[in-house]
Amino acid sequence: MKTAPQPAPIPRRVDAELGPWWLHDAAASRRAEAAALAAAAPHLLMQRAGLAVARLALALAPHARRVVIAAGPGNNGGDGLVAARQLHQAGRAVHVHLLADPSRLPADAALALQQAGAAGVPIGDSPVDPAGADLVVDALLGLGGRVPLPDAIVAAIAAVNRSACPVLAVDLPSGLDPDTGQPRGAAAVRASHTLSLLSLKPGLFTGAGRDHAGAVWFDDLGVRSGDATARLVGIDSLRAAAPARAHTAHKGSFGDLAVVAGAIGMTGAALLAARAALTAGAGRVYLSLLDGSTSAFDPQRPELMLRDAWWLQPPSVLAGATVVCGCGGGAAVAAALPALLSHAGRLVLDADALNAIAADSQLAALLGARAGRRRPTVLTPHPLEAARLLGCSAAEVQHDRLAAAQALAARHRCVVVLKGSGTVVAVAGTLPCINPTGNASLASAGTGDVLAGWVGGLWAAQAATASAFQAACASAWLHGRAADRFMAQRGSAAPMRAADLIEAMRDTAF
Repeated sequence: MKTAPQPAPIPRRVDAELGPWWLHDAAASRRAEAAALAAAAPHLLMQRAGLAVARLALALAPHARRVVIAAGPGNNGGDGLVAARQLHQAGRAVHVHLLADPSRLPADAALALQQAGAAGVPIGDSPVDPAGADLVVDALLGLGGRVPLPDAIVAAIAAVNRSACPVLAVDLPSGLDPDTGQPRGAAAVRASHTLSLLSLKPGLFTGAGRDHAGAVWFDDLGVRSGDATARLVGIDSLRAAAPARAHTAHKGSFGDLAVVAGAIGMTGAALLAARAALTAGAGRVYLSLLDGSTSAFDPQRPELMLRDAWWLQPPSVLAGATVVCGCGGGAAVAAALPALLSHAGRLVLDADALNAIAADSQLAALLGARAGRRRPTVLTPHPLEAARLLGCSAAEVQHDRLAAAQALAARHRCVVVLKGSGTVVAVAGTLPCINPTGNASLASAGTGDVLAGWVGGLWAAQAATASAFQAACASAWLHGRAADRFMAQRGSAAPMRAADLIEAMRDTAF
């Protein structure tokens, strides 16, 4: 006999410090749903889903008196109808706006409509009107949305977005692509909370997804979702990449790192990267400025050692070091890249180093050859730098950030850290990761230089145990987590100064 899947009693908040959280794209989610429906008693999966929505609605808005539910033509709408019945029975004044032909609803949704009507839930086909509501539930589309969206759905999305009260999206904010995190058409719901059902979708955490999803909650409905297609970076990545230091350790135990960066007028970027590398744990940090400076030093961090044209060191010295190259490098960085690409043992490339490689096929060939010599490389592009390396537009990169990061990792045989909302970390042969930490406080000059330096410093300090991928994931998580704490302290995403970010990361990590 088929049995109902057993859901968790309360949906779980997707917390960056918990996990691991596994992600499933639309295709994987549909396979999991089909398998769960085949294994469960008829109609019960939707009953469980609707109950989970109602439970979360009551927890989020315990004093809500009037709840408006916008229900669409598929099973997502059915989940909303089940939730409407549960909320009605809990004493809430519920009104359902059904944007569907009742005669064409799927079987489970049709039953949910019948049960809601029999329970006395007011159901109408008038345009969605959130006026006077204490909570709006978006159950319009879910995974099943298609473009172009029908005019009635577009109008309903606009109405939901005009609501002055919290919005709870069922499974996905309607109109949001589950894989890319971008609106599928001209409109997508901006929810305060999203309850992802059965599986967590990548699009909730990258691209525009975080702006549209709000706080993400998860109920697997007691169903195993099968093989994941991506993973959220968690605090476990930081723990794996930065284990406790042995009592007998000394500075030589934690590697040498060189920062080759800072053309005329941009030495601040090099200083930020070097300070971050030192703070992340590199044993010795050398700073080789591309502006020709040979006698300056950093009064804030006198531990940094200035070296002229460090990239001209013997190949054996380069091979034993971790190098961060490109931060504020300008055109001058091109002269240093051939030696570094050919000989550096571990290499982090950022900013102008990436632009130089994108513009020079010989440098690109040297980059591609590194993997064959077992010399790992990390690229840390923002979307425009990634677009230059891929030969496309930044809009195309942003349209599918996971695919772009994976394509770049495959093309250059590197670890790629595609920065932005929901930073993606990718390397060939491994599930890509999305970083769930961070906020708009990081949208300030120099924060990318800090990230590149921290990746290098953490990687250098743990070279014997941590992979480039681990160092990249851990650094991205910590970078964003420090910004989250900064925002929590201030109550808003005020710009975070890059130099302050380094110390905030130190306080968060250690």
